[in-house]
Amino acid sequence: MTLSVGTDSLSSLMLKLFENSTEAIFFFDRQGDTLAMNPAAEEIVRDDVLIQLYEGKEKALCGTCRGYTSDTEPRTCLDCYFNVPESKNFASFQVYLETKRNGMVPYAASFHTIDAENGIRVLMLRDLTLQFQTQEKLYQNKMMKHVIEAQENERKRLSRELHDSVAQELMSAVVELRVLKYMTNDDQLLKNMKQTEASMTRLLDDIRNLSVELRPATLDDFGLEAAFRSHFKRIEQSYGLVVEFVSDLPRKRYGSEKETVIYRVCQEAVLNALKYAQVDTIKVSLSEHDHALRLTVEDNGIGFEKGGKPIGTGLGLYGMQERAELVGGSFGVLSNVGQGTKVFLQIPIGQGEE
Repeated sequence: MTLSVGTDSLSSLMLKLFENSTEAIFFFDRQGDTLAMNPAAEEIVRDDVLIQLYEGKEKALCGTCRGYTSDTEPRTCLDCYFNVPESKNFASFQVYLETKRNGMVPYAASFHTIDAENGIRVLMLRDLTLQFQTQEKLYQNKMMKHVIEAQENERKRLSRELHDSVAQELMSAVVELRVLKYMTNDDQLLKNMKQTEASMTRLLDDIRNLSVELRPATLDDFGLEAAFRSHFKRIEQSYGLVVEFVSDLPRKRYGSEKETVIYRVCQEAVLNALKYAQVDTIKVSLSEHDHALRLTVEDNGIGFEKGGKPIGTGLGLYGMQERAELVGGSFGVLSNVGQGTKVFLQIPIGQGEE
């Protein structure tokens, strides 16, 4: 269906498009002289180049162009689009211009003849900076996901290796040592064996704890609640820090990637409270609301200034923020001196997501 528009109305619309378009538009004649440029085009061209263009200087456009992307080069001036025969297709390509204010900028370009009889050609440019930034961010996120996934897989492998191999071998040695105690009456030897047994038992506990810290099997086998309760029990036994944990999850599993993010953020937040908050109790809550998983870790400790540098390196906060962003979540920290700290994380989940 064709919309019927009068010639005058169409001319008016085209004029408004030319004047108000965010795309830069250049009109050239057969000799390469500039016939017109819209405000968007004048805005990106340096003043000296602008004057040369309007004066019809030869290769004036070269003063701002830094080459186009061909099928062999990322930037080239060979077979320049401005000088090629009309038969060659330059309806869509990528070109780089040295702009007035933003340095070198990539543009999606179109260069073609609109009036063959008079040799009038048009060059149209659309800024690709935002698209390039989006693609770069997407690439970085994808690579970061791969890195984190590889880290977690390696943690899982090391955890199982410690638990199934090293810990089991050490446990066997402890059992054999206990048996040997009944094979001698030498008091000094018995004393030494008991000391060795105690050292090996402590080492066995350390290995088991390290295995769990690397990657808790409960997280993979039973989900977040079980992993949290097990983790908080170890925290209380090892450091005396009481974690008041409240969970209101309607289901057990939420996908490995999201569960891992929530667990690691909580693990880091609890560790920060343990190291810096100077408290005996912290509160952790986990819930699902409005198609999102929500985690809060709160303490009434010494806190830190808003906008100020937190105690420590601050890399933990950066890591938590980064993990949240990779799964489309939001992360924040509220704190004031003497009023404690609250860490919150929210991760969107789809309906029926497993």
